[in-house]
Amino acid sequence: MQPNETPASMEVEAAIPSASAAATLPPKPLFEPLKAHEMSDGRVQFRKVSVPPHRYSPLKKAWLDIYTPVYDQMKIDIRMNLKARKVELKTRADTPDVSNLQKCADFVHAFMLGFDVVDAIALLRLDELYVESFEIKDVKTLRGEHLSRAIGRLSGKGGKTKFAIENATKTRIVIADSKIHILGSFANIKVARDSLCSLILGSPAGKVYSKLRAVTARLAERF
Repeated sequence: MQPNETPASMEVEAAIPSASAAATLPPKPLFEPLKAHEMSDGRVQFRKVSVPPHRYSPLKKAWLDIYTPVYDQMKIDIRMNLKARKVELKTRADTPDVSNLQKCADFVHAFMLGFDVVDAIALLRLDELYVESFEIKDVKTLRGEHLSRAIGRLSGKGGKTKFAIENATKTRIVIADSKIHILGSFANIKVARDSLCSLILGSPAGKVYSKLRAVTARLAERF
């Protein structure tokens, strides 16, 4: 090659597979979805839920209602550890979904917070439900009779105010001393929490009702 000559560019043609070659390729493999125990390399996963002293007797009465959906429907082993006073949950070989263990733990935890079994069982069936907890002192520092009056405003006469907020926002509310627990969807929990905070800060129930009606009407239009 002379020094003045430029090297000829190499032309490479991509080989196009023929129809016969494509026909000889093996079919794509079809794999079944992994089971819960296979995702964790066969290791058993555990959850433990503590039982408060005041929920020990209700747990004994409602044990069969808690045990049946967890064991039969969610395929999760459950037992009560009397020595440690904890409800223990673990996955089985036939657990269909790895998220069932956490759902069952949330269900049992909701019952320990004070929710009824018929309300807490919705956590097993719906994915968009949550439990949010806060204390009255997180909103406003109250002591003595002021705290008692705030709790009374939250409940209302015979629980009327609490039931009105629950029905309007499609949530469930538990008022345990100065702690408040709300079970529902994210948007509904926010509306219920705002109403409860207004009552804690001293708003009259009538004003909270009217504001609640306006907010729930907007939510109904949106959805």
